[in-house]
Amino acid sequence: MQLYTTREIEQLEQNEDLPYLIEIMEWVKNFLGRPHPKLGRPGAVCPFVPSSLRSNSVRLAVVHTKDFYPEQLEQVVARYRDMFIEMDVPEQELAINKAFLLIFPDVHIEDAPKVIDSVQQKLKPLFVESGLMIGEFHNRNESPGLHNPNFRPLRSPIPLLAIRFMVEADLPFLQNPTDPHLRIQYLEAYLKHFGDKFTDEIRIRNARQLLDLSKEQLKQENLVSSYI
Repeated sequence: MQLYTTREIEQLEQNEDLPYLIEIMEWVKNFLGRPHPKLGRPGAVCPFVPSSLRSNSVRLAVVHTKDFYPEQLEQVVARYRDMFIEMDVPEQELAINKAFLLIFPDVHIEDAPKVIDSVQQKLKPLFVESGLMIGEFHNRNESPGLHNPNFRPLRSPIPLLAIRFMVEADLPFLQNPTDPHLRIQYLEAYLKHFGDKFTDEIRIRNARQLLDLSKEQLKQENLVSSYI
């Protein structure tokens, strides 16, 4: 379970996974770390990437999954979650800039929506409860951008999963499950994680309102089902 920073990748000479590491590193620098005309807002596609690259806080790993069962893949990703939590952040790094990119070169692009998306959906509750986010990236990802529905920010040249700390701005990614049970779980974890550390009063108020609405929706659904 070898992890490499971008600076370490630049110094690698002989490594069978080097082509995958370089391809994703260049994608991070030239796509995620830069503005895009279709993004719909100023700044880089991922606003944290430029500072993460400057502080050498992005770590990449190549995960070979040939002959893996879905449960085995989930176990591997869960272990990387544990590593993420346990890894100390050097003084020169900001914890918020830390990110793991898990690259899956053995996952065919046709299978990526099923394999990568399924792992992300299965493990997201575990990550959110830990104050983390897990994102799915591949060339078939149809998730729209927050500021332009015609932009596809989660497309990568090789399938991957990204692990990072939760931030206040992640509320839109936690309020969208159609299942009210899951939505309540995410919103409660979000509010618990930040506690009194919120910097945006509007955002915390929205989160609390969404939580109340979700609980009311669940109450109404349970009431209806009791009469059926």
